[in-house]
Amino acid sequence: MKRLGTGIGWRPEIADAVERMPGIDWVEAVAENLCPGHVPESLLRLRERDVTVVPHGVSLGLGGADRPDPARLADLAARAEALDSPLVTEHIAFVRAGGPLTASPLLEAGHLLPVPRTRDALDVLCENIRIAQDALPVPLAVENIAALIAWPGEEMTEGQFLYELADRTGVRLLIDVANLHTNHVNRGEDPARALDELPVEAIAYVHVAGGFERDGVWHDSHAHPVPRPVLDVLADLASRAVPPGVLLERDDNFPEPGELEQELAVIRETVEKARAGGEVPPGARIPAATRQPAPVGTYGTTDHGGDAEDHDCDGTGPARQRLALAQASLLSCLVAGTPVPEGFDRARIGVQARSLAAKRAGIVATVAPELPWILAKEYRPAFLAYAQGRPMTGGYRRDALDFAEHLLRTGGLDGPEKRQLLHAWWLERSGPTPPSRRPTARLARATRRALLRH
Repeated sequence: MKRLGTGIGWRPEIADAVERMPGIDWVEAVAENLCPGHVPESLLRLRERDVTVVPHGVSLGLGGADRPDPARLADLAARAEALDSPLVTEHIAFVRAGGPLTASPLLEAGHLLPVPRTRDALDVLCENIRIAQDALPVPLAVENIAALIAWPGEEMTEGQFLYELADRTGVRLLIDVANLHTNHVNRGEDPARALDELPVEAIAYVHVAGGFERDGVWHDSHAHPVPRPVLDVLADLASRAVPPGVLLERDDNFPEPGELEQELAVIRETVEKARAGGEVPPGARIPAATRQPAPVGTYGTTDHGGDAEDHDCDGTGPARQRLALAQASLLSCLVAGTPVPEGFDRARIGVQARSLAAKRAGIVATVAPELPWILAKEYRPAFLAYAQGRPMTGGYRRDALDFAEHLLRTGGLDGPEKRQLLHAWWLERSGPTPPSRRPTARLARATRRALLRH
C-alpha cells in the first residue's frame, strides 16, 4: 500500500490555503464535486507538485440493497484516472432505498445511513464491493460511518463486521477515528474493542475530524476542532499499526489557515508519539502482532455459506430482498413520516430525522444560494416545513426547484418583491435555456437591485 503521509480534505473554500500549507503530502476531494474534464486548477497545481489526490465518493450506496449503479462507478473511475489517484474511497452506508426491489418509490436519504450488522447486509455489501472493485481501475477502500441510530437484532460488532468484510473481499479499510468516537457516545460502542477486532493491517488510511455533543448525542459535524477523545482513539490505533496515511477532514465553518495547520501538527504529534511508545490511552490493549485470529464459524471465516437454495446467481437475491424492505421501511420513516419500524429507538429516530432535514436544507442552500438570499430569515423554517413529508427523489438541484415551486403555488411569501424574484429565479433555473441567456436573468438582477434599494 502506498504511503500517503499527512493530508487534509481539499475543499474549494480552503483551496488556496491548502496549496500554501507546509507538510501536506496528499489531499482528498469529494468525488461528486469533481468533473474529470474540468479538474479545479488548484488540484492540478497540487498534482504538478506530486501531491497525491484521492477521490472520496459519497453517493454509491455500497451498503444498499441494490447493486452499484454502473454509471456512478464509471464516474468514480473517470475521476481516479483524471487525477492519477492510487486508490478511491467510499462509505459502508446506504443512501437510498425503495424502488423495484420493494415495489415502492425510490427515496433519497441525502446522507450516509448505517447498514445493519447482519449476515444479510454483509452478504450484500461484499457482493456490491466485488462489483465495484471489478469496475474501478485502482484499489477501493471503504469507510466506517458515524451513526445516530442502531439497528435492532444486529449479529456482529463493528470490528467483527469490518474484519469479515475485509477478509471476504480483500477491500482496504478507511478507518475514521472520529466515527468510532461518535458511535461510542451515541451507541455505547467501545472504540478499543473495535480496534481489537478489526484487521489493522488492512487500513489504507485514517480520517480525523471534529464534532460536538448536545443532549447526549455526538454530532459528527466536520465543522469543529478535533477534540481530545478523537485524538486518543487515533493514538490507540497508531500504537497497534502505523497507518499509511492520516487526513484531517473539515467541511464547514473553516478557521484561519493557521488553526488548520496547528490541528495537523497535533495529529502528526499524536501519531509519532504513539509509534514511539509514548503515552497511549488505556484502551490500547491488544497489539496487532498478538491479536488472536477469529474462531472459525464467527467472523474470521471466508466460507460464509448458507443453503444453496437461498441464493441467486451471485448468492444475494433473497438477502437483497430482505435488506431492501428493511432499509425502505427505515428511510421512509426518516424522510416521509411513516411509522417507526419495530425495535428502533423512537427518540433517536426523531433526532436522525431532524438531522437529515437540516442537512438537506443546508445543501440546498449551497447548490442554490439565491434561495436563502431571496427568502432571508424565512428560508430555513419554510424549507423545513416543505421537507416534512416530502422526500427528496431527484437530487438537491431538483429539490431546490421543487421547493421554490411549492412556495409559489402555496403563497405565504412576505412581499410582492420576493414573490417576483423567486418566480424569476424558478423560471430561469427550470427552463431548458442556459440561465445567462434567458430574459428572466435580467429580471432577476433588476429585482435584486430593487430589493437592495428597498
